[in-house]
Amino acid sequence: MSAIFATETSREDIINNIKSLNDSSSLNTESQNNTKIKNKNDTIKLLEEFISDNLSNHQLINIKRNPPVATLYEDGLKENKTTLSSTGALIAYSGVKTGRSPKDKRIVEEELSKDNIWWGPVNKQCSERTWAINRERAVDYLNTRDTLYVIDAFVGWDPRYRIKIRVVCARAYHALFMNNMLIRPTKEELENFGKPDFTVWNAGQFFANSLTNDMSSKTSVEINFKEMEMTILGTEYAGEMKKGIFTVMFYLMPIYHNVLTLHSSANQENNNGDVTLFFGLSGTGKTTLSADPHRQLIGDDEHCWSDNGVFNIEGGCYAKCIGLSKEKEPDIFNAIKFGSVLENCIYDEETHEVDYDNSTITENTRCAYPIDYISNAKIPCLADKHPTNLILLTCDASGVLPPVSKLTPEQVMYHFISGYTSKMAGTEVGVTEPQPTFSSCFGQPFLALHPMKYASMLAEKMDKHKANAWLLNTGWTGSSYVSGGSRCPLKYTRAILDAIHDGSLQNEEYETLPIFNLQIPKNANGVPSELLNPAGSWTDSSEDYMTAVQRLGKLFNENFKTYEDKATNEVIKAGPVL
Repeated sequence: MSAIFATETSREDIINNIKSLNDSSSLNTESQNNTKIKNKNDTIKLLEEFISDNLSNHQLINIKRNPPVATLYEDGLKENKTTLSSTGALIAYSGVKTGRSPKDKRIVEEELSKDNIWWGPVNKQCSERTWAINRERAVDYLNTRDTLYVIDAFVGWDPRYRIKIRVVCARAYHALFMNNMLIRPTKEELENFGKPDFTVWNAGQFFANSLTNDMSSKTSVEINFKEMEMTILGTEYAGEMKKGIFTVMFYLMPIYHNVLTLHSSANQENNNGDVTLFFGLSGTGKTTLSADPHRQLIGDDEHCWSDNGVFNIEGGCYAKCIGLSKEKEPDIFNAIKFGSVLENCIYDEETHEVDYDNSTITENTRCAYPIDYISNAKIPCLADKHPTNLILLTCDASGVLPPVSKLTPEQVMYHFISGYTSKMAGTEVGVTEPQPTFSSCFGQPFLALHPMKYASMLAEKMDKHKANAWLLNTGWTGSSYVSGGSRCPLKYTRAILDAIHDGSLQNEEYETLPIFNLQIPKNANGVPSELLNPAGSWTDSSEDYMTAVQRLGKLFNENFKTYEDKATNEVIKAGPVL
């Protein structure tokens, strides 16, 4: 077993547990054996130092390092409101917070990173003193627990860039979640883990002191790039750990490696073919469209684009479950089994079957599972080829944007920075009809640097590797959502995507959409031509259509004013011209 017990009489147990992490049959020489023994002893020493340096009460705490999934189930079922689904997944409740707390996220202002961070509404400052107070509060709370979990794992599938992550938490559900979302080490890698590069202290069950300087509530999510640590107080929502580490990658990869971090899904044509990146906010079809039987899934959410190709950051997937069905999303549905974690889902108390349409607790029901639970996942999750196509997805409820447009490099930067879609009714409390929303780089809450930095890197890589870029609107056509238009049929969106992948769309004849100056193909793989140009399928008058175009164009221009100070004239001119 891989549990580690830090007690006065535990040293022999620790040695035996570490030995069990190695398959001795793989050792072929005496030299290899001696190296393994040294690494085991190093691992024991480093872990003991970490425990004794941070956990003053460690002799009384049962500390379990990378325990088996079955152990996490056994412990997790003892937690409040935790049970099993009919398919074997662990159903957990995250408490009052059922989503991220962006207003309570802070980055420590210190001399090493302060000149790089994009300070503002997304990245709020906190002082090193506030950090020290909250870190002490988190560690003090963890010291009061009878059992703690230590998960040592990686982010980044490319070994040239991977980072060693250590998560310390008090809930088995959190440990299982991160065991799924991080890249799980082999026995040998765990044995040779050494010191972590970044540590997460999750004391989410314990509140922060709201009277501390820089605090906005009793919830605190803080990242310190100088200390390479993160603390969580006042929220048990597991997604804070995942997205916190994503922010870390948004900072470390561009700054130290010139590697572009992206909020995107990615797939590759079977047999090591071309690579496609998909960008899109919630409800745009990013997960659905990246799932393709003719292509392998590299990942569903977080990727890096390096000089060597594309690699997934994570070892798992974190899928929305609201409205999930086997017919619509068979891959996700079938992945919800033993080892998966379901968050905040309602289930039948007799059968334990999950009601995926029930949003009584939250619309943000989720499932975390290892990526190898997806049958066509590419393992390892990386490609040594550069993307051929970039797909920028939007769900435009105004009915203005065409189902597909070919983008110039400047338009890619403009629309990438804009990150436009329509927030649909029901996604948040108080949203009763579609609302236009913008999220820079299609991942604004997680950005550490100014959006123009990521956009410039994206443009450079596209130019260097001759990638094509397309804007796909999976939203409404014929008219707006409010005026009775209909959503673009999925079969046509897939047909367009197939035409992009086979290269035929590249060679079609194009026309220009007024104001937005987007290039629209006149034909596309059997898709009705009147559907391709929204002006031709608009049910009301052409004057009404142009009014709608101007209205949306004004929203784009107003939003982009935030970024104009760092944008070139060419990029600014790539937006709507009114």
